[in-house]
Amino acid sequence: MAEELVDLRIYNSMTQQKEIFITKVPGKVSMYVCGVTAYDFSHLGHARAAVSFDILFRYLKHLGYEVTYVRNFTDVDDKIIKRANEIGEDPLMLSNHFCNEYDADMADLQCETPSKEPRVSDHLGEIKDMITQIINNGYAYEVDGDVFYAVDKYPSYGMLSGQRLEHNRAGERVAVDSRKRHPADFALWKAAKPGEPSWDSPWGPGRPGWHIECSAMSACYLTHKFDIHGGGIDLIFPHHENEIAQSWAADHESHVGYWMHNGHVTNNNEKMSKSLGNFFTIRQITERYHPLALRYF
Repeated sequence: MAEELVDLRIYNSMTQQKEIFITKVPGKVSMYVCGVTAYDFSHLGHARAAVSFDILFRYLKHLGYEVTYVRNFTDVDDKIIKRANEIGEDPLMLSNHFCNEYDADMADLQCETPSKEPRVSDHLGEIKDMITQIINNGYAYEVDGDVFYAVDKYPSYGMLSGQRLEHNRAGERVAVDSRKRHPADFALWKAAKPGEPSWDSPWGPGRPGWHIECSAMSACYLTHKFDIHGGGIDLIFPHHENEIAQSWAADHESHVGYWMHNGHVTNNNEKMSKSLGNFFTIRQITERYHPLALRYF
């Protein structure tokens, strides 16, 4: 049994040190990992994240743990909508296509299927319920159909990333929305705009902001307290920082035992990313080389 084995130590990004792994429920592990935003073929950076947490998933099971592994798909997002409008396709159909292509890539890399693979479009009810709870608890406000999280009401904001509100550089690249009470406040719900998919809500038609989806879906499948939250190191700020803040605002008892992050794949000493245009897709590599060569790479 897992509890009879030698202590497992893992690196916790929150404390920046290795810690003995102790689960909230003996013999069971609850793990949530941020998945892909599905609007194109996934690149090698996505492969590293998938393989890293697949290895962890397999190893924990090898130790004897019963593991519930949740990895989401973001299928409602600005990037998806932009790409769909460019090619004249329905955003959800576009995203569904690339979710399926991602699954095919994962099969090639011999990554085991997670216990759950929730999508934003299937969890609008849970997302709206969480936003309502955050508003009712006094940590968010509505303006013209948009809902913003009030970061200055969370005293521990920055605890994961080390970012401080007084050092926040919001507005440096994009003009700050003057309706925000603080420049760093972020959207929980976005009011509907022409040419975008929308859903009814207590604040009018619209769609979720990016960060709220993971708080809502992790709570849905793992409750507000679970063992491991993972993802790429680039998600520490703002995504995971904002997740911590909004989950706490919805339920002050929320807690993640261990934050784990995989490193970047680099190309000529730069992070590989779609925005920089310096990436190779998983498919480009597996069409030329055996998928296991990429997995072991």
